[in-house]
Amino acid sequence: MKNLIKLIIITLLPIQSILAWEFSGYVGVEDLVFTQNPLDSRQHNNYVSGVIEPEIYHEWDDGTQNFAFTPFFRYSQHDSHRTHFDVREFSWMKIAESWELRVGIREVFWGVTESQHLVNIINQTDLVENMDTEDKLGQPMINLALINDWGTLDLFIIPGFRERTFPGVEGRIRLLPIDIDNARFEKRGIERHMAYAFRWSQTIGDWDIGFSHFYGTNRDPLFLLDSDRAGNLRIIPFYEMINQTGLDVQFTHDAWLWKLEAIFRSSKTFNYFASTFGFEYTFFNIYESGLDIGILGEYLYDSRGQNIQTLFEDDFFAALRFALNDVQSTEILAGIVFDRTTSAKFYNIEASRRFGNNWKLEIEARFLASIPKNDPAYLLKDDDHIRMELSYHF
Repeated sequence: MKNLIKLIIITLLPIQSILAWEFSGYVGVEDLVFTQNPLDSRQHNNYVSGVIEPEIYHEWDDGTQNFAFTPFFRYSQHDSHRTHFDVREFSWMKIAESWELRVGIREVFWGVTESQHLVNIINQTDLVENMDTEDKLGQPMINLALINDWGTLDLFIIPGFRERTFPGVEGRIRLLPIDIDNARFEKRGIERHMAYAFRWSQTIGDWDIGFSHFYGTNRDPLFLLDSDRAGNLRIIPFYEMINQTGLDVQFTHDAWLWKLEAIFRSSKTFNYFASTFGFEYTFFNIYESGLDIGILGEYLYDSRGQNIQTLFEDDFFAALRFALNDVQSTEILAGIVFDRTTSAKFYNIEASRRFGNNWKLEIEARFLASIPKNDPAYLLKDDDHIRMELSYHF
């Protein structure tokens, strides 16, 4: 009998090892539809694409060590730049009582405001995915987190600079074609590829506070106007070295959320201050229907003023958030950004809903209105669009 039990255990060991690995992720189909003809005849009104993002996770040593792997691939009709592969995460993590160590490729998010995330600087923006700058490329890093009563101190060594992705000649949404093959850099060699950062964070009563600093190659390129041999205008990205100090604060009281993000960034080209601050107030369970409605308001400021480097230098953001809290997790966010200087308006609607246990539909609609010719967003005035993605989660 003992031998039989030993045989069963030996037989089940490989199965247990396999079951310790968790597999999840999603596959989806997206249709990106533009409601107006493009300014550039090489662009199109409709782009269909497919995406897959599996996730593999494994932990051992009583949960004190884990491994995560998240590859990403999108194939896009027409736009060869949007057809791309990336590793969002490929990391090992060790957890101890007063510290955590993460090594590998990861995504790190900092920020509290809704309209933009000024302090979120570790990862490069994957701009071909979405113009809202929420999607990020995986970034190699070593991250040591020191955890104590006085807060959490995250220390980062960040090797391997990654250039921003931009739509191709046939792609939308873009100002002018970006010549990524001739990108310029302030530094060369290891200085270009190394960055360093830290962030201290702490919760004190109703306050969540984060203070950060970053030194390295700027994730936000400057744009240099140039022309090719045929005389066609093009934009060349220029990546300079920067120091950025950031502060993010969130105060929670009853149904109120008060939020602030502020940065000071210095470089050879610009020394400037930018901030976003505002609130969110939520009416919970209206008439006992399960419906929550949130009212959001934020002000966006950038001391550089109106130029091609920033679209939000003196703007107001207002929005309504609807959460039905139903089985299908139905959510809607509808908002507007209003430029106080030029009176330009940017409308945005985002909605999502699950179907069954595995399917999810996401819809985004973005429209520009009253864009004057002196506004940097004028070249996007014909890029109103609707994005629909149907995904299967496993």
